[in-house]
Amino acid sequence: MRGNSRRRVPSFMDRAGIRTGLRWKLSAAIALVGTLVAIALSLVVHNAARVSMLDNARDLADERVQIAQRNYELSGRPNFPSIKIDDPSLPPALRQKVLEGRRATYVTDRPHGIPDIWAAVPLKDGHVMSLHTGFTDRSTDILKDLDQALVIGSIAAVLGGSALGVLIGGQLSRRLRKAAVAANQVAKGETDVRVRDAIGGVVRDETDDLARAVDAMTDALQQRLEAERRVTADIAHELRTPVTGLLTAAELLPPGRPTELVLDRAKAMRTLVEDVLEVARLDGASERAELQDIMLGDFVSRRVIAKDPDAVVHVVHESAVTTDPRRLERVLFNLLANAARHGKPPIEVSVEGRVIRVRDHGPGFPEELLAEGPSRFRTGSKDRAGHGHGLGLTIAAGQARVLGARLTFRNVRPAGAPDHIPAEGAVAVLWLPEHAPTSTGSYPILP
Repeated sequence: MRGNSRRRVPSFMDRAGIRTGLRWKLSAAIALVGTLVAIALSLVVHNAARVSMLDNARDLADERVQIAQRNYELSGRPNFPSIKIDDPSLPPALRQKVLEGRRATYVTDRPHGIPDIWAAVPLKDGHVMSLHTGFTDRSTDILKDLDQALVIGSIAAVLGGSALGVLIGGQLSRRLRKAAVAANQVAKGETDVRVRDAIGGVVRDETDDLARAVDAMTDALQQRLEAERRVTADIAHELRTPVTGLLTAAELLPPGRPTELVLDRAKAMRTLVEDVLEVARLDGASERAELQDIMLGDFVSRRVIAKDPDAVVHVVHESAVTTDPRRLERVLFNLLANAARHGKPPIEVSVEGRVIRVRDHGPGFPEELLAEGPSRFRTGSKDRAGHGHGLGLTIAAGQARVLGARLTFRNVRPAGAPDHIPAEGAVAVLWLPEHAPTSTGSYPILP
C-alpha cells in the first residue's frame, strides 16, 4: 500500500448503514431536476402571463382615456364616471410625465398584490385627465387557474419523471446486479462463468463494456494462474528426484545426531515437495473423487485413534455417506495435525450426521485466516505460531472442494465476550454434502 494513499471518509449514509439502489438515486436525481425545471418554468409562464395581461389592461385604459379626451374637448365634460380631472390621488411619477406633455400609463400594486391601472393625458387647458381602474376579477381568476394548472402539470411531470427514472434505473441496476453475481462466482473459482452472458439483453451500454472488461481480466488472470500452477508443479516435480536421492543418501550416513538432523530436514523437504505437488493438482480442478459408501462415525473414530490416540472422539449421530475415503482421511489428518501443532490439548473430534468438527483448546485461528480462508505458506499469527510450511489447511480446503464439502473455521469464545477477549480454542468444521459429486465433478439432480 502506498504511503500517500487517501482513505475515503464515510458519508452519513455509510455510518447509518443505509444502502440506496441505483434506481432510487436516479429517480431522486430526475425528481430534483424536474422539480427545479418545473418551478422555473412555472415562474416564467406566470410572470409572462401577468405581464401580458397588464399590457392589455394598460392599452385598454390608454384607449379609453383617449376617447374621453376627445369627448371632453368636444363637449367640455368627461363622459365616463371613472374619468377624473386633476385627480389628487394620481401617482406623482405619472403626473410628472403628463405635465411634460406626454400621454402615459402607470401600474401600482395594492397591499394584497392586486395591480391598479392608471392612464393619464394632458388637456389643452392645462388640466390632467386620468383614468383609474383595477385588475379585473376575470383576469385574476385566469391567473389563479393558470397557476393551478402549472402546479398540477409540474407535479405530474415530476412524478412521471421519477417513475421513468425508477424504470430506467431498475433495468440498469438489474444488469449491474447480475454482473456482480457473476463476478462473485468468478471470484469463488467458477472460471467458466462469463459476466457478459450473465447480464444478457440487447441493450448496448456501459455495462457491456464493464462486463467485457471483467471477462477479459478473468481470462488473463486465469491464464496467469494456470501458468504459475504449471511452473510450481514442474519445479516441485523436478525437485522430487534430487530430494529422494538426498533422503536415500542421508539414510546411508553413520548413526548420530548430525545424521538425524539431516534426515529430519530431508523428510521435511520431501513432505514440502509432495504438498506443493498436491496443491498444484488441486488448483488444476482436474481431481475427481473415487466414491465409496462408508459409515462416517466409525471411519472417523478409527482414523483419529490411529493418528492421535490422545484425541477424544464423540459420535453424536452415525450416518452412512458416499465419499472418497482417501481424500476424507487427508482432510481429517491435516486438521488434526494443525490442531496438534498450533493448538493445545485436549483435541476433540465430533461426528454428527454429515458434519465433522475438530476442536483444540489453543489461542484460536488468526483473524486473517477467519476472514480470508487458508492461505499458502502462512503458518499463523503471533498468537498461533508454530512450525511448518503452511500448506496443511490449504490442502484440506482443496480436498474438501473435490469432495463437494465445505470447510469452515471459527474460534470459541465465552458467550457474550467481546472480540478482544482471547479465544478458548479453534474449531474446524467439515460439512459433507448430502449428494456426493459424480465422476465428472458435477452433482446429481435428484427429485
